[in-house]
Amino acid sequence: MDAPVNPPALRSADTARVDLLLIAEMIAPGSRVLDIGCGDGTLLRILSEKHGVDGRGIELSQAGVNQCVARGLSVIQGDADTDLAYYPDMAFDYAILSRTIQATRNPRHVLEQLLRIGKRVVVSFPNFGHWSVRAQLMFGGHMPQTDTLPETWYNTPNIHLCTIKDFLALCEDMGAKVERVVALNANGTKLVSMPLSAQNLFGEQAVFLLSR
Repeated sequence: MDAPVNPPALRSADTARVDLLLIAEMIAPGSRVLDIGCGDGTLLRILSEKHGVDGRGIELSQAGVNQCVARGLSVIQGDADTDLAYYPDMAFDYAILSRTIQATRNPRHVLEQLLRIGKRVVVSFPNFGHWSVRAQLMFGGHMPQTDTLPETWYNTPNIHLCTIKDFLALCEDMGAKVERVVALNANGTKLVSMPLSAQNLFGEQAVFLLSR
């Protein structure tokens, strides 16, 4: 039976983003990590406190950078679409992009940069193939709003939404090795025992671990 992601040592405020808990499980202790689109620094703080990583962050919004700096995190303002090119090859053990790739202008270019600067890459995103998304489009006739896609169509930052199958196809086309893929349902349960087509239907979000 599939099991919920277990957050035993994390504060309650950390559990609102269950994908971050799953990402933290994938990171080896003591690693050198770059978190792109790190927001308020929640994941970097988890990784620093629980895994002892050497973490760096890039965040587009000045408000997010300010929150990270106030927490004592090493974060600079930057744009994933343009600024990753300044980092050297294999500079980090892990390059992380959590719920950000769908908001980039050129997702393929961003993923290429991640695979260049990170020995391993972790990407999470909301799954546009989820059944509730399909149902809202088919029966409601309107752009879907879910827990992972809460914005209305006219104010969403998401411009390149994809399904789990879409992202797998992109990885295959780019020659990226998929080391692990985990879909999570709305309750944060891992759908590891389901076939891919079922994960694409019932997974509200997905987390991929990639390498070259």
